[in-house]
Amino acid sequence: MSWIPGYELRQRPYVIETILGQGGFGITYKAKHLTLNHRVVLKTPNAGLQNDPEYPKYVQRFIQEGKTLARLCQNSHPHIVRVSDLFEENGLHCLVMDLIVGQSLWEFVQNNGRLSEADAVNIIRQIADALVMVHNAGIIHRDAHPGNIMLRNKTSAVLIDFGLATEIMPKVMSSKHPFNGYFAPYEQFKEGSGKPTVDVYCLAASLYYAITGQLPTQSLTRKLDNKALIPPNRIVKISDKINDAIVKGLGLEPQQRPQTMAEFWRLLDIQPQPVQIPQPNIELKSAKGVNYRQLEQLLKAGNWKEAGEETAKKMYEVAGRTMEEFLGLGDILKFPCEDLRTIDQLWVKYSNGRFGFSVQKRIYQSLGGTRNYDEKVWEAFADRVGWRVNGDWLCYNDLKFNLKANYGHLPRVEMYRWDDFENEFGEVWVLEMPGEVSLLSRRDL
Repeated sequence: MSWIPGYELRQRPYVIETILGQGGFGITYKAKHLTLNHRVVLKTPNAGLQNDPEYPKYVQRFIQEGKTLARLCQNSHPHIVRVSDLFEENGLHCLVMDLIVGQSLWEFVQNNGRLSEADAVNIIRQIADALVMVHNAGIIHRDAHPGNIMLRNKTSAVLIDFGLATEIMPKVMSSKHPFNGYFAPYEQFKEGSGKPTVDVYCLAASLYYAITGQLPTQSLTRKLDNKALIPPNRIVKISDKINDAIVKGLGLEPQQRPQTMAEFWRLLDIQPQPVQIPQPNIELKSAKGVNYRQLEQLLKAGNWKEAGEETAKKMYEVAGRTMEEFLGLGDILKFPCEDLRTIDQLWVKYSNGRFGFSVQKRIYQSLGGTRNYDEKVWEAFADRVGWRVNGDWLCYNDLKFNLKANYGHLPRVEMYRWDDFENEFGEVWVLEMPGEVSLLSRRDL
């Protein structure tokens, strides 16, 4: 029996909004946190299988999926779905994961047609980068097909559904996706193989589909009926390099493929980066006559740490403060919109939509953030953008200054709201709340 919309969980403050999907072994729901008002995905085993003698094994596999994702989340990767909780509700185990707003790669191509070579390769680059980390942890995903690759605003891909993941040990293959057979190598049907070459084949097949809009020839058909694979460059015009990489990744025999995801990554000349987003030229406006050309040059060169320091300097200059002082609530509320937009647009442009105050604002609001400071929401935001790790706040020098950092990770400029009172020693300043809350609530971002 599945949960119906409106059902309130007893063990955690969630209410079910809708069923997102139902497969052979699991059900996923969209749910709302009753306190924080943000949306998540809840996943449970399919309770309809409770009379199946194999049901205890399904449950164990489900619990293992939660443990696998939790282990991967210790070194959070922006292109792997994040799990935040695993609990039991009336005898049914429940996994809490981030809600990825967007479409799967499968749905996107079905609805909009094939992607350009650049966009398709960049999306697969992100997933390949994630799988390198997954494989380094000794885990094989075994189901990295387009139905399990979520696209977030067409600029970021996220790998979901680790239900078939195996720690390099054979398992019987199965998948809820109707066209999985087109993305799996033949040995996975025969042996339930859990080798890295399985993920290489699946990801190469996903790139084939994204770049041509067509399904590759099934591996079983190629093996049993000796039917040839149609190279992607016979369907669409693409570069020889990418065509060769796809064909090698789709090698019929495991030994014909790149033996590791890192090798396949290098075969594509992979450099982790988001999809390129055309950006207009930015007019470097300033209500205070501040010069932003140095900031632009640093961002253009990808010098993210220096750009963050330059951003802080310019914001203090606009506010008429020295670096020994703090930006207070009044400074933030009065900060000229021309300068705020210039800084934000520069970060968004040169990070291809990954960094910037407006990016942080969208994340903050998606978690239920408002103008009113809420410690739980603020900590959830810090966890999401990577300012906190395992509950500990990172110092500026410990941040990630590259495009593999979480969305919204940069810039980080320390801003505070202060109250003051007098005591026998004179004036004492008391920290009340982070001023970034006021910044991210600005309507002009």
